[in-house]
Amino acid sequence: MELTSQHFLALAPLLITSATAVVVMLAIAWRRNHSMTFLLSCAGLNLALLSILPVLKVTPLSVTTLLQVDNFACLYMALILIATLACVTLAHAYLGESVEGAGYPGNREELYLLIILAAAGGLVLVMAQHLSTLFIGLELLSVPTYGLIAYAFFDKRSLEGGIKYMVLSAAGSAFLLFGMALVYADAGSLSFSAIGSVLAATGQPSSLAQLGLSMMLVGLAFKLSLVPFHLWTPDVYEGAPAPVAAFLATASKVAVFAVVVRLFQLSPLTSSGMVYTVLAVIAVLSILVGNLLAVLQSNIKRLLGYSSIAHFGYLLIALVASKGLAVEAIGVYLATYVLTSLGAFGVITLMSSPYHGRDADALFEYRGLFWRRPYLTAVLTVMMLSLAGIPLTAGFIGKFYVIATGVESQLWWLVGALVIGSAIGVFYYLRVMVTLYLREADIPRRDAPLKWEQRAGGVMLLAVAILAFVLGVYPQPLIDLVQHAGLHPMG
Repeated sequence: MELTSQHFLALAPLLITSATAVVVMLAIAWRRNHSMTFLLSCAGLNLALLSILPVLKVTPLSVTTLLQVDNFACLYMALILIATLACVTLAHAYLGESVEGAGYPGNREELYLLIILAAAGGLVLVMAQHLSTLFIGLELLSVPTYGLIAYAFFDKRSLEGGIKYMVLSAAGSAFLLFGMALVYADAGSLSFSAIGSVLAATGQPSSLAQLGLSMMLVGLAFKLSLVPFHLWTPDVYEGAPAPVAAFLATASKVAVFAVVVRLFQLSPLTSSGMVYTVLAVIAVLSILVGNLLAVLQSNIKRLLGYSSIAHFGYLLIALVASKGLAVEAIGVYLATYVLTSLGAFGVITLMSSPYHGRDADALFEYRGLFWRRPYLTAVLTVMMLSLAGIPLTAGFIGKFYVIATGVESQLWWLVGALVIGSAIGVFYYLRVMVTLYLREADIPRRDAPLKWEQRAGGVMLLAVAILAFVLGVYPQPLIDLVQHAGLHPMG
């Protein structure tokens, strides 16, 4: 096929993000300057985000057989770029200034380069309509993440997290590749829609195709940390620097979930039969195991890690339903989840910077925070309420949509698991909130910088908190956005 200017316009967000990575790399090679690297990264990511507006005028458009740029891809590209921008802003606050004795002791600049490369992988994933692009996108997302997790190299928990993620991620990729080989052997094609039509022609997926799809599901479940492939999650979240944990919880997972939605929507039979049952069981296990293990945590990053397992269990309910409100529910839920996760990890980042050894992630370090940093406490309180799905917060809207999807498809036992899981969730989110307002303990304490709200990271954090509240009260703009981001069959 001939590539026209429209095709290049459709790929603008990916091309600009890739160009930003090259520019940042050259800038680092030319002269190390933390602030300049940060500004270049922000400028490039903002440009990529703005380029989505002209892209909407040419969608839906297939760029070769590998990539499909439609409104669905645009929505998730915007989510990934917003999350990446937020993480880059938090990373700047986290790494601290270059003053002697303050801030991060190693090279700061490469962190931005790795985040931008991983974001480019995420953008490839959300446009993928072919198993080869799915794999390339996934690897481009995963490989820089190994370095990001182990970036605090003088903290053994960070190195341990990086190695664990690398080994398990490689195992997940092996499962994924083998599953793809089996699916290809059965369907004779790697394109999502062609696989769908071959499977539909046979009426019922063959045992070979079902085995292949189940193995692919194992590989993708590793990346989404769904039970029973979740064992790396709490250790990696705890070991990773706070802005990196934020990136893992938001941009990385959104990209993988978006490609799973596209795969299951373009070839509906992929989620029937055995795969359908496996998905439903994984959803229930993720909700119950994630929430029950989160109750036992006294480390706030581990707690958020387990809670993310439960949240993706909730999302699987909409994926299992796969009709009616499903795609809309997934869009709304992912948008609200990204917002609240960024806020929660943002508070941990500001508490942990400028860099002094390990992150401020133990729950006791937040005891009585309200009496020292009331506005920061207000932000974390809104995030916890939103993650718990309490009305008047963005999280409530997302959870309401998922319940509505489950009820619409009459998946009663899945809805039951969601209700039980949410009830357990309220307990541990409230425990974090109560800790913030207790009397101060007589222990060495950690604090955010005094004028934290006047810095880029602080401004971003306050904006996230306000947005989480506004969307909870008036969600219509978000719902309209998601409704326009339906999936288009391959052009």
